[in-house]
Amino acid sequence: MSTGVARKSSGFRLTDAIIMLVVGAALLLCLLPFLHIVAISLSSKQAVLSGQVTIFPKELDFHAYQIVFKDSRMIWSMVLTIGLTVSYTVISMVMSICAAYPLTKDRLKGRSVFMLIIVFTMFFSGGLIPEYLLVKQLGLLDNLLSLIVPGMISAFNLIILRTFFLSVPASLEESAYLDGSSHIGSLIRIVLPLSLPVLATLSLFYAVSRWNGFTDALFYITNADLYPIQLKLYQIVINSQVTDVTAQEGALQVETVPESIKAATIMFATTPILLVYPWLQRYFVSGVMIGAVKG
Repeated sequence: MSTGVARKSSGFRLTDAIIMLVVGAALLLCLLPFLHIVAISLSSKQAVLSGQVTIFPKELDFHAYQIVFKDSRMIWSMVLTIGLTVSYTVISMVMSICAAYPLTKDRLKGRSVFMLIIVFTMFFSGGLIPEYLLVKQLGLLDNLLSLIVPGMISAFNLIILRTFFLSVPASLEESAYLDGSSHIGSLIRIVLPLSLPVLATLSLFYAVSRWNGFTDALFYITNADLYPIQLKLYQIVINSQVTDVTAQEGALQVETVPESIKAATIMFATTPILLVYPWLQRYFVSGVMIGAVKG
């Protein structure tokens, strides 16, 4: 009997060791490139060009960050992106709540049809060209609304939110109705306070998707004053590659963007959204799991 228990315990230890090994490898795959970018941004130009930089800075130098923070266009792009991300997240969450809550009620006729239409959009879309033509016909080109309206509601996030709302005990809302509360009152006073984990999680999903998005801005925005930070970073990287090719072809007068400045720009564009995670971390796991398994 004790031998079987010992074998079982040994098997568990082996399984735990394998899991820890896999998780550790995944952690290193995510962490090492990030540390490499940080090291390049804090190293001197000579150390970067000579290939001495790995995950630790060589010849500590903050010159790249000084250049980035002195660039008024970069600062304005950051401020614009923060405002755009906050606006997009708030609007998207309001729209998602307004759509998800009615879909939890049996009294809503055609509820299953609405859900079928919503799920259908997750697998099929009109494509990029029809979407561009629609945005153009609405007069939203070179308008920040073009970065908000087309992706205002995510079907995936809507389904998670609806599933979470279904997990709220119906007796709580029924008691509120007996006390004279309206549907909106029950939503605000009962359902939403109980849904903080999923609301925080989906807010993070919306914020990250908007912060990291640049393809829609690449298609819809031509005014440089309206460039979000990710599109600004994209142009720096692309322009640097073009100038590298030009210099190799003999145009030696072309000055390429140093790697340290590109790395500092990447950190400048990445750090704000990374700072949001610690504030929402306690809600993140519970929000995703409850919204995924209940209903």
